[in-house]
Amino acid sequence: MNELIADLRCLDAHAHLGNLYFDSWPEKAITYYNVGIKIGELSLPEGFNGVLLWSLIDNRPFLRCMHGYGLCLWKLKRFEEAEKVFERMLWLNPPDNQGVRFIIYHVKDRKPWREDY
Repeated sequence: MNELIADLRCLDAHAHLGNLYFDSWPEKAITYYNVGIKIGELSLPEGFNGVLLWSLIDNRPFLRCMHGYGLCLWKLKRFEEAEKVFERMLWLNPPDNQGVRFIIYHVKDRKPWREDY
């Protein structure tokens, strides 16, 4: 929490706080991930449609927030929203270092969240 107090723009702090609540309170976790995404988007030019490769370390906090946000949406059975987040992630980072390509089909098929996916 001290990282957030020091600088609210620390996307990794938002991602880690989301991770802290993910298992027990996804409704709270999603808020942290969403704030991280919104802050990160402020750094992107309007209409940005480029890539944010995982291989560039500064992109990772934003991609972590997106991943956590998408997983929370899925866990909360908000399938259409989760699908959009995961599709955007695949566009932003085509090499898909986070493995979204392995779970997006479960979301598209409206399969409920399971820990072992």
